[in-house]
Amino acid sequence: MELRRSSYLIVTAIVAFGLSEATLVQRQDSGIAAQRPLLLGFPQGGVTPQGQACPRADGGSWYGVLGISACGVGAVGVIWLGWSWLKLARAITSIANRINKKISDLRFPITDCEIKIENLHRTPNGGKSKIENIKHLEEAITQCLDFCSHRINGLENEIKDLQIQVQLSRRQKGNVEAIIYSLRDAVIVIDEFDRLLMANEAAGKLFNFDFKSSQYRPIGELIEPDKSAFVDFLRQSRCSGVEAIRHEIEFSQGQRTRIFDCVVSCVHDEPRSSRGQQVCGVIAVLHDITREKEISQMKNDFVSHVSHELKTPLASITACSEMLADGEADDEETRKQFYSVIQNQAKRLNRLIDDILNIARIESGLIKVEKKPVSLTMLIEEQLQMIRSYAEEKNIEVIAQRPIIYDQVYADRDMISQVIVNLLSNAVKYTPCGGSVKVETAVDETAGIAQVTVTDTGVGIPKDEIEHIFDKFYRVSANNNIAKGTGLGLSLVKQIIEKVHDGRVFVISEPGVGSTFGFELPLAASRAVKSESVN
Repeated sequence: MELRRSSYLIVTAIVAFGLSEATLVQRQDSGIAAQRPLLLGFPQGGVTPQGQACPRADGGSWYGVLGISACGVGAVGVIWLGWSWLKLARAITSIANRINKKISDLRFPITDCEIKIENLHRTPNGGKSKIENIKHLEEAITQCLDFCSHRINGLENEIKDLQIQVQLSRRQKGNVEAIIYSLRDAVIVIDEFDRLLMANEAAGKLFNFDFKSSQYRPIGELIEPDKSAFVDFLRQSRCSGVEAIRHEIEFSQGQRTRIFDCVVSCVHDEPRSSRGQQVCGVIAVLHDITREKEISQMKNDFVSHVSHELKTPLASITACSEMLADGEADDEETRKQFYSVIQNQAKRLNRLIDDILNIARIESGLIKVEKKPVSLTMLIEEQLQMIRSYAEEKNIEVIAQRPIIYDQVYADRDMISQVIVNLLSNAVKYTPCGGSVKVETAVDETAGIAQVTVTDTGVGIPKDEIEHIFDKFYRVSANNNIAKGTGLGLSLVKQIIEKVHDGRVFVISEPGVGSTFGFELPLAASRAVKSESVN
């Protein structure tokens, strides 16, 4: 570029010199040059001081040749300069056309640039307006480039915004997936072709498949045939296009039946108000309500059992009172019998109500507990005095071991007394005449516990019913005819020992041989040591 600029300067100087020489030659021919010797002080046609002859006015042939040469050089220079300017203008025009072609899709105003290009084509070569148009064209190109740069910056900002939105979308997707994977309820998402898109760990455990290796596989191939009712429910929901459907589904797992509250929602690719909407996916959430169903059934059983237990003594009381009111009891002996029945049934109702209230208070945590160190041996001796008269009526021997000195436990005295009474009365109640009941106490200082066992030689409990023996209102069907009861005594024992005193109850029984009921409680000394270590 610098070399081309230097050549332009040299050619311009040569053209200027040639034009000046041509002007001098023209003046020589017009007689102006004839005066040069006079102006220099030499006479025309005379001799110089050095003895040389002065040139004459009629010797202008040499100046003519010089003038013609100068004019030729000037003409050639002018032609070359014009050709160079034309080439430069074409190059600028080509650049402008290329810029116009490259940035036409950016939609910015290029009207001024196009006008300047058209004017540049229409203006004669070498004209002054050509140079002005080139300057205007330069300005237009600069404006276009500035606008293009501004537009590019705007696009870069939009790209950055889109990248931020993509990152936010990915983060939101990750958060949603993390929430779904952490749910305890089973979640399954399928597309419009019943292919698995997403499932959490709970769903994989429920239907026995691995989500990572099962994605995009048909849901019918992943779920076992015995659970095909769920697959049919998904397909029906997808075909119906209903926004949300709830249905209870039961699945068999071994010997246990699990119940699930299944909520299925269809996902649409368009708003619900538009026409021609299509289902693009289905989301199913399965909540295990087995425990809720069991609790509901237990409540129903509780009401049924309470109604039954209340009905029997009330019926006896009503019958006896009606007979007394009608005067059917003529003698005093008959009236005493009716009074005794009414009194016994009223006591039975009172015990039933007390047991129900105590269990309810323990389960709700509203019962008042007063724990302090008490001796198990002393509590057992107190309750044995109450039970011996009942045992003697059936000729049952009650055996108690020798007292243990260090058998104090940290417990509520009244509650533990009620536990001992319930175990002793049950042992005497279900032991035939001539049998025996044995009470033992053991202390394990290493484990820090005290153990009490009540062993009888009664009818025993079948093995398949032992696990239900501490349930509310549960009574062994084979022993219903031997003794009467509410079925709440052992349930109350379990609540007092395990929930209130953090102990343990257990039972060992064999039909026809007898049963052993027992409980364990922490020693008072052991609890004191733990409290000191914590402090």
